[in-house]
Amino acid sequence: MKYPIFASESVCEGHPDKICDQISDAVLDAALTIYPKSRVAIETLVTKNRVVLAGEVTCPKKINYEKIAREVIKSLGYTREEYGFWDKSPIEVYVHHQSPDISVGVDDGGAGDQGMMYGYAVAETEEMMPLPITLAHELCRRMDELMREKGSALRPDGKSEVSVRYENGKPVEVMTVVLAKPHDLKADKGEVRTLLYEKAVLPVLKKYKMESPGEKNFIFNGTGQWEIGGPASDTGVTGRKIIVDTYGGMARIGGGCFSGKDPTKVDRSGAYAARFVAKNIVAAGLAKRCEVQIAYAIGYKDPIAKTIETFGTEKKSLKAIEKAAWKLLDLSPGGIIRGLKLRRPIYRETARYGHFGNNRYPWEKVVAE
Repeated sequence: MKYPIFASESVCEGHPDKICDQISDAVLDAALTIYPKSRVAIETLVTKNRVVLAGEVTCPKKINYEKIAREVIKSLGYTREEYGFWDKSPIEVYVHHQSPDISVGVDDGGAGDQGMMYGYAVAETEEMMPLPITLAHELCRRMDELMREKGSALRPDGKSEVSVRYENGKPVEVMTVVLAKPHDLKADKGEVRTLLYEKAVLPVLKKYKMESPGEKNFIFNGTGQWEIGGPASDTGVTGRKIIVDTYGGMARIGGGCFSGKDPTKVDRSGAYAARFVAKNIVAAGLAKRCEVQIAYAIGYKDPIAKTIETFGTEKKSLKAIEKAAWKLLDLSPGGIIRGLKLRRPIYRETARYGHFGNNRYPWEKVVAE
């Protein structure tokens, strides 16, 4: 990592793309609750006063897609018609069964698609995640918490962006914090700005032992006004926040999104496995920074390639690190699913504030000594 300054962004749970991710993953959780071996590939689109679900689901019982979508939308605070999108907006559903051509390979434990996945870990936060994306996620989480407080003028949707200065690959200073959050027009923008600075920016930076860049380097609602957020202002689609979902741009990505896909899809399970391996390498003190690549071919059980990059931070030889790493987890799709216990309804929560760095997720478990 040779950038002297690195910036990452995150989005609040009510961001249009994240509404879609959460609906898609809520459908996945519902299917897995009915039958743990359900196959799901769901895409959601939201726009002004409209929701569309489409995709493939193989599940032995009927799923009430409309009810699931409305529950998610309501939980995110879209309960007022004036937002132009709310829990009573029309919903269209276009879902059919998965192609039998895919099932032929997947039923025997093969990968549900081809592709390459990356996992990353770095010893600069307790979560072993890059500091910029970690701060960005925490800021969005805090803004959403403040929005839910009684009498709050904050509204659904929102974004954050943080730039961090590095020296010799280590974060030393937060340079700029950018927050965007819609709020009632009756609320004074200056008061809202002060609230977010004092109740979000300062405590989040303190948690990670970083100094505030000062109010002059804190930007709030850069255009000057933001009243209506969400799908009425910006159409959302499942899977458009890949960088937000992973490492904030500091690591490579495979290109496939996670949400709405059951764990036979290696876009999801392979990326989780790669993170598991990378995190355990760093946690074991074998390297301070690690990236793992795993590649698959559709229908094949074993990866066609797997490799490790430690960016010169390794404490042992790469041969020794690889020997330890490949013992951590069976990297066949079936092995990943069994090893990380992925056939459970645990996915809706992953669709906000990133898929990595949350110790409640099984791929975040540290097993290395």
